Amino acid sequence: MEILIILIVCFFSSVVGAICGIGGGVIIKPVLDATGIMEVATASFLSGCTVLSMSAVSFYKNIRSGKNLHFDKIFAFTLTIGSVLGGMSGKIVFQKIIEVLEDKNAIGAIQATVLLIITVGTLIYSLNKGRIATKTVESRSVIFVIGFMLGIMSSFLGIGGGPINLIVLYYFFSMETKTAALYSIFIILFSQVSSLASTIISGKIPEFSGEILILMVGCGIFGGVVGSKINGRITSRTVDKLFLGLIVIIIFVNIYNIIRYT
Repeated sequence: MEILIILIVCFFSSVVGAICGIGGGVIIKPVLDATGIMEVATASFLSGCTVLSMSAVSFYKNIRSGKNLHFDKIFAFTLTIGSVLGGMSGKIVFQKIIEVLEDKNAIGAIQATVLLIITVGTLIYSLNKGRIATKTVESRSVIFVIGFMLGIMSSFLGIGGGPINLIVLYYFFSMETKTAALYSIFIILFSQVSSLASTIISGKIPEFSGEILILMVGCGIFGGVVGSKINGRITSRTVDKLFLGLIVIIIFVNIYNIIRYT
């Protein structure tokens, strides 16, 4: 039964993650925490592996479709290099907190609280973005710093990037929904590679079943394929509605997790 729950959560999260550009980890991580199926550190690691597989497939499918010819490689790599370095830093912070706090519930509570603040802020911005003047940042150093901050938060929270990527891309670069989703997936792909590499190099890989890893990664790949196809057939307005619905669900899940861990 537990395996079935994990598969459903990972597949659904990967599909909507590929559609909206939120990675899927922002759903997988808090939901797995809420079920109590696995420890916080294990959920973070396996969620990251699932998101990595989904983002790789989703980005490849989007680029191959030929519908995103406006993809700016220089901008993307500047943002991503910052995100990769930030991802490594975020993983170090996470590992240090694990070492300092003996109470694993405290770690879950911290992650859930930070994610709740981010998602509530995201919801408020999304509902009012039509009235908020956006920026068009062109400085490569500023783009790098923005990527670095995104990397830290996504890696620390074990969510791959989530809604904060989209809000940052909307506000600082005045991007349209589907364009922001593509860049978000690109950032998530490389930040997860760096996060995974950092965990392996540090020897801090948590205990887990190899079968669970294979199944979760498989769901990430399959979900990425399905989500990419759906993304190409729906409008940006529909993507926005799905995104808002997910944010509301994530907020309630994180509220539950905070209560559960405290």
